[in-house]
Amino acid sequence: MSDEVILLDFWVSPFATRVKIALAEKGVEYESREEDLSNKSPLLLKMNPVHKQVPVLIHNGKPVCESLIIVQYINEVWNHKSPLLPCDPHQRAQARFWADFVDKKIYSGGKLMWSSTGEAREAAKNDLIGCLKLLEGELGDKPYFGGDTFGFVDVALIPFYNFFYTTEQLGNFRTVAECPKLVAWGHRCMEKECVSKSLPDHHKLSDYFLGIKKNLEAK
Repeated sequence: MSDEVILLDFWVSPFATRVKIALAEKGVEYESREEDLSNKSPLLLKMNPVHKQVPVLIHNGKPVCESLIIVQYINEVWNHKSPLLPCDPHQRAQARFWADFVDKKIYSGGKLMWSSTGEAREAAKNDLIGCLKLLEGELGDKPYFGGDTFGFVDVALIPFYNFFYTTEQLGNFRTVAECPKLVAWGHRCMEKECVSKSLPDHHKLSDYFLGIKKNLEAK
């Protein structure tokens, strides 16, 4: 009997994109169900009654919530290929630290840029660039954050690579000028089929979010 794997999804969510990438890297077949977050499905409310948000992975009827937890679950359950976390406990802890950093600093920093204006946006931009430089320092000259193989931190960060274009439009800067090694890393990741087929088009993303911002500002 084969596994039943369902992903409750929303196309712009970088967190859902993480799960898609991890599933693709592991070669797991799944059904993606797009959610309307303004009219959440009874299934989403049942499977994630606490946060009521995507992504939710439903594996043989049992839900797993929160993207980084889902990616670790995928790594443990489908452990036949492409390990996403290292075997060494310290290296594994470091990977989890930097993935958490992505959520607390990169996602939050981009969100603050999107919601602010004037001097506050400029400050948010400078903070975000500083955090990206820290990530670039951690990457160093390695092909991927874990070394020679695509892994957990790469899965955590690469969905936000697609948002660089939007933050550049908001902050009037070029990521490649500030963090060239990080941009080169993004290009390497995009050469992987599990990434390139999972990420939405960055122009489409930008139009979506800047359109929402314009509508909010017009009210």
